[in-house]
Amino acid sequence: MDNYNKDKIEKDGAETEKFHENYIEGRNAVLEAYRSGKTIDKLFVLDGCQDGPVKSITREARKHDSIINYVSKERLDQLSETGKHQGVIAVSAAYSYAEVEDILQIARDKGEDPFIFFLDEVEDPHNVGAIIRTANAVGAHGVVLPKRRASGLTATVAKASAGALNYVPVARVTNLSKTMEALKEEGMWFVCADMDGTEMYDLNLTGSIGLVIGNEGSGVSPLVSKTCDMIASIPMMGQIGSLNASVAAGVLGYEIVRQRLGTESAPDNAARVMVDLLKK
Repeated sequence: MDNYNKDKIEKDGAETEKFHENYIEGRNAVLEAYRSGKTIDKLFVLDGCQDGPVKSITREARKHDSIINYVSKERLDQLSETGKHQGVIAVSAAYSYAEVEDILQIARDKGEDPFIFFLDEVEDPHNVGAIIRTANAVGAHGVVLPKRRASGLTATVAKASAGALNYVPVARVTNLSKTMEALKEEGMWFVCADMDGTEMYDLNLTGSIGLVIGNEGSGVSPLVSKTCDMIASIPMMGQIGSLNASVAAGVLGYEIVRQRLGTESAPDNAARVMVDLLKK
């Protein structure tokens, strides 16, 4: 079985993806990967190829809920490192996925209100890994990713998480907004980041909370943004008007921690310090 890491930037229509993932090439290798229980995020299949072995592979892919992309031979040749893909290349996850219910159960077991990060089309694996690391640091119970237009649990994500992926369960869902709607019915509130929102210190971020972090370039998608109950802005004091997705996740994540601990907000603390100085 050929199983290796690859760094590649490729274009597929308007979509650009960064790959540094585990690739499995060849019909027997891919089929055995499925049968052995390996988690396969994506399957690339030669468009128009419908022979018996390929049908067996795509049947396994559907059974395991992998994303199937039918592509040209040129695209497969571009992805292939061995040149012997036989019309199929699978992209395996470095770690297994959890279910959303697993994440909620962790919160129940701890007797805590759920605190979950939701990543809306965050495509850079370094950002995904850094956010998983932050999720662990702030005591979040898990992370939820969409299946499409998002980085999976690749080797790069694992490395960027600095080991946090061993402790933070990550679930993958077909429709992020529908998952959020279902969780809202269970009492969860959702907040996303946007510069036109309410300053984060003025929002109530306690209780069962989902923190939504948007795409590196376009931010939170309109449908997901509409599903959110609150839109938070992060105070920016300098000339740059935005933050990297993983940095924004850290800032908002720790504001949620601060409110959960019941400590003073940054503006309130600054005002208190000023009053103390004036008294002297």
